[in-house]
Amino acid sequence: MTAQEPATDTIAAISTPPGRGGIGIVRLSGPQALSIASQLVRPHQPLEHARARLADVLDAEDPEATRIDEALVTFFAAPNSYTTEDLVEIAAHGSPVVLELLLRRALGLGARLAEPGEFTQRAFLAGRLDLTQAEAVRDLIDAQTLTQARQAASQMGGALSRRVAPVKQSLMGLIALLEAGIDFAEDDVEVTPQAEIARRIEETTPPLTALEASFARGRIVHDGLTLAIVGRPNVGKSSLFNRLVERDRAIVTASPGTTRDTVTERISLGGIPIELVDTAGLREGAREALEEAEQLGIRRSHEALADAALVLVVLDATQPAGDEDQRLLAAVEGRPAIVALNKSDLVKRETAASAIERVPDGIPALSTSALTGEGIPGLRERILTLATGGAAAEPGLLTNLRQHQAVATALAALADAAKANAGGIPHEMILLDLYRALWALDSLTGQTTPDEILNLIFSTFCIGK
Repeated sequence: MTAQEPATDTIAAISTPPGRGGIGIVRLSGPQALSIASQLVRPHQPLEHARARLADVLDAEDPEATRIDEALVTFFAAPNSYTTEDLVEIAAHGSPVVLELLLRRALGLGARLAEPGEFTQRAFLAGRLDLTQAEAVRDLIDAQTLTQARQAASQMGGALSRRVAPVKQSLMGLIALLEAGIDFAEDDVEVTPQAEIARRIEETTPPLTALEASFARGRIVHDGLTLAIVGRPNVGKSSLFNRLVERDRAIVTASPGTTRDTVTERISLGGIPIELVDTAGLREGAREALEEAEQLGIRRSHEALADAALVLVVLDATQPAGDEDQRLLAAVEGRPAIVALNKSDLVKRETAASAIERVPDGIPALSTSALTGEGIPGLRERILTLATGGAAAEPGLLTNLRQHQAVATALAALADAAKANAGGIPHEMILLDLYRALWALDSLTGQTTPDEILNLIFSTFCIGK
């Protein structure tokens, strides 16, 4: 989809979160934005592009009306604004009553209430942003960690678009070459050799493969993941949970079975949002011997173990591994998991090292003490490494499923083109696969994205953004 004609209507919305605050902003965009704003406020000086002016917020349309608040009004003249339209922002005190008055009066003067994400959608349709940058606006608003905010800011700056651009350029060059060979075949234009087509496709594929692989980290940075802390009763799961959370979130006592239900808390490790789940102690025994509450807690522990992306298995360093420990270790084999040999302060170092050696290969293990804090920094590092797969941060990550599907489609189309070329298929058929790859990359940045997908994307924004 390409940029469209400027909108003919003017939209308005409160752009700050609901509730009271020091500052609240009402935003208008469209051909009537300036004239409507001039009836909402009385500037102390004439409004000029990109200059904030002190103004009185009026209680009515009458120029002599009573002032009910002061505001800073900033006017951005088209096309030098976020939406490329005339845009006015009125920053008043954050009283919901004042903001509602400004919005209600703006609607009465000819504006209409903006749809969710409509300001950013207008910026996209006007060519100010591509689709990955527009999605990054939403991601920045939703960011819960500094790493997420940095990632979103990088995407807003066009990091992903810049990463895709050379691939698209190379792909368009190959398409042009094949098209010329077909269009001017009668003018003795040399047909592109099969080996040259293969070489060009092969050169285009690795950057896309690397980009597709970035989704593993990008998704985790964007969405975070869940880590379940599991183990037998009284091995120190809740104490480790509190150490990782850095406050006493879960109740800890010397009595086994204190935790009867899952307790969750969100933390940030290296900027990665991780939801910790402290679970009830797992133990086998006659069902009738366990209280109903404990039975329910154990059932939820098994559910958390099954659902979690990462698992932290806690063992007691002061006791030999029992049957329940062995069952837990067997259950996490082949899954992203870490073993913490807790209470290591109560045993000799050689004893803890020997116990770690008995942990199945492929599962990282380390000694910890929730009481003294020993091993906790190392545990945090292990969790972060496991969460990211050891992948280093890089610019231009794929951060959502739509982006990943676009790249995967492009790669599949290039593979089909390479196969067709190797089989001596006519260039007209190879072009169909190459165009499919190009359209997939176009949809990544928005050039060929259907309206229904656009509406779905922007409907997830806040009103006023």
